[in-house]
Amino acid sequence: MGDYFFDTTLVLWVATQVAGGQSWAPLAVGVVLAAASIPVLVIGPIAGVFADRWEKRRTMLRMDAIRTVLIALLLPFATIIHLPALPTLVIISSVVFLASASAQFFSPSSLTLISTIVEEPQHARAFGLSQTTASLAMIIAPPLATVLFFAVGAKMALLFDSLSFAVSFLTILAIRAPRSVRSEVPGKQTSFLREFVEGIRFLGGNQILITVLIAAFLVVLYEGCFSALGVFFLQQNLHTSLSFYGFLNTAMGLGLTVGALLAAAFAQRLGVTRVLSIGLTLTGLLVIVYARLTSFIPALIIMFIQGLLVAGVNVAVNPLLLQTTPQALLGRVAAVAKTGLNLSSLLAVAIVSFLASTVMHDFHASILGVAFGPIDTIFMVAGLLATLGGLYAVFNLRAVKIAKVEEEVPIAYEDTLLVE
Repeated sequence: MGDYFFDTTLVLWVATQVAGGQSWAPLAVGVVLAAASIPVLVIGPIAGVFADRWEKRRTMLRMDAIRTVLIALLLPFATIIHLPALPTLVIISSVVFLASASAQFFSPSSLTLISTIVEEPQHARAFGLSQTTASLAMIIAPPLATVLFFAVGAKMALLFDSLSFAVSFLTILAIRAPRSVRSEVPGKQTSFLREFVEGIRFLGGNQILITVLIAAFLVVLYEGCFSALGVFFLQQNLHTSLSFYGFLNTAMGLGLTVGALLAAAFAQRLGVTRVLSIGLTLTGLLVIVYARLTSFIPALIIMFIQGLLVAGVNVAVNPLLLQTTPQALLGRVAAVAKTGLNLSSLLAVAIVSFLASTVMHDFHASILGVAFGPIDTIFMVAGLLATLGGLYAVFNLRAVKIAKVEEEVPIAYEDTLLVE
């Protein structure tokens, strides 16, 4: 809830107050969003090494403490200190950058800690419940944050987010879990570079993980298209007022919530590889269907179903990662995979924004009586790539069972596959 409050308020704060009325307001918002994304690409893989080295619970506590203070530092600038636009933007971007950097250490540590607390048969259920809480927050927080911002300003959201990290700190402090396994072999010194390369080599040499990463890379491209062009698709193709744009996110959030509950109950029984590969394929097909829509209500239905599928994919990924990766490498493998997927989304945003503004701007074609415009054509291409990614996963994962890697033996860079 705190994160969604903060993210929504941040965009509104920068767009309407910090850079309000300025021609460069969209650029200012983009700078803040970039400040949140850059640590994922630059610091994420590095943080994965240290997340594997350090004790997980202590790392999470430190990162929550840091973020509690960081977000609180913005409160004076939303209440009593009023600086010119540029210094304020620099301060906000710096805090966002540091908070995002802290998250790169927290997330892989959390993944590993969950794997030590939750027994393997319950992994899908655990991550399903986690996805459910995140989806509920996605439904509730953004509209509430919007109302509060225009009523009382940014200060309430900043205070709420800061306190949310404090509550997280106290919750983790109450956990009594075994000390997580470190990556180093006792008595043996290892270098940062060696450990970093070790994670890359394991990921690159594991057929299951590399299949999932390639498939997800192709599927995630459509998310970048939606982020960059979704608002234009609403106007040009769905012929709907921009005031209804938020309802598409609400429909997606509802789908994510229901899908996460279903995946938590059934993903482990159905098989995480089957849920993942079929979910990716159907997601791509739905993007193609969405691209051909011309009215708003069907779009809401598609977004809801899309949420169901994405939730299933999200719930299936983490158990698959835990079952195929030694605990000592979880942080590095998860961080590198996350970096690759974020890179896919950012590339899609850059490419489709350029295409829609230049060579595809006036594109119109008709094939067998079916009309194609610039935005829907881009969405269809993204949907085709996503479908190919899903089919790639179906083909490569159709005849495998997951064998949990052994932690007692030295890490070997081989596939953990058992062919049926």
